[in-house]
Amino acid sequence: MADTTIVPFGPQHPVLPEPIHLDLELDDERVVQALPSIGYVHRGLELLAERHDFLEMAQVAERICGICSFIHSQGYCQGVETLMGLELPPRAVYLRTFWGEVSRIQSHLLWLGLSADAFGFESLFQHSWRIREGLVDIIEETTGGRVIFGTCKVGGIRKDVDDETLGRVRQRIREIESDYDEVAGIFRRDLTVKQRTVGIGVLSAEDAYALGAVGPVLRGSGVARDTRQLGYAAYGELDWEPVVEQAGDCYARCEVRLREISQSFDLIAQCLDRMPQGEIDVSVKGKRPSGELMSRLEQPRGEVCYYMQADGKKNLGRFRVRTPTFANIAPLVHMLKGCELADVPVIVLTIDPCVSCNER
Repeated sequence: MADTTIVPFGPQHPVLPEPIHLDLELDDERVVQALPSIGYVHRGLELLAERHDFLEMAQVAERICGICSFIHSQGYCQGVETLMGLELPPRAVYLRTFWGEVSRIQSHLLWLGLSADAFGFESLFQHSWRIREGLVDIIEETTGGRVIFGTCKVGGIRKDVDDETLGRVRQRIREIESDYDEVAGIFRRDLTVKQRTVGIGVLSAEDAYALGAVGPVLRGSGVARDTRQLGYAAYGELDWEPVVEQAGDCYARCEVRLREISQSFDLIAQCLDRMPQGEIDVSVKGKRPSGELMSRLEQPRGEVCYYMQADGKKNLGRFRVRTPTFANIAPLVHMLKGCELADVPVIVLTIDPCVSCNER
């Protein structure tokens, strides 16, 4: 058997947006196996849950990840609200869904830009982020923040959005969608993109399911599983279906995200059309969470799980988070076996890794 060479990949690399580290065992230019190392970004989330009361922890949870910030706070609040037996006003539920889909679009556009950069397609990178900036402007107009929304709280939302602002948002969403369709066409048709993605990093449906893949990685392999199907927030009242591709390669995972952006534009329009009037929160004064549960939501990167245990005190007893990047590490290692060294950055990026999410 030929001698192999161990080559470190990351945590610093020109293509990587996150400090992921892999030890690649190479036979010439072909990857024999990949050994991941995690633990570079440890922040002690469980200890913070012991130091901050359950209301303050919503702000901590939102800072698990900047790109997925809102859905982290939403997942935390949904879990605590379930433990407390709270029923939210319909307007709060629809506004949470609206912000969740805006967050999904800007996250996917950020990923598309980073992927274009990995292909060496710098102009496509710039155009993807230019369009994303319009979504970030909408986030700023409706929440006051550009990265951290700060609107989700236990019992509902912190601030309402008036109908005039929502009307402006509706018009800007149409304009942004028109710009996006042009860029999406380049991703779908350009020969450079296809050469770097078609047939690369193939993950079968059976392997994706067995290895616990989530999100676009799972749906790009033909498995129609999306946590939004649980019907949390307003998703049970909206018209949509999971986006699925069958090829299981890097191109399929890219196509899933492209189609999900279009779907999110439609979900936003549905939320704005059906937006109820009324209160935006319920009182939690004098109430404490008690019990144990698992709260599940669909992040842009895939399913995220929050385990919570409380015994009626002001602090949670336990708080654990399993992020989609953690779930997709095993499928990533499987996809890297047998690939060419030059394809490693592209395959790594197609799981959309978020190491700050992964290493709480």
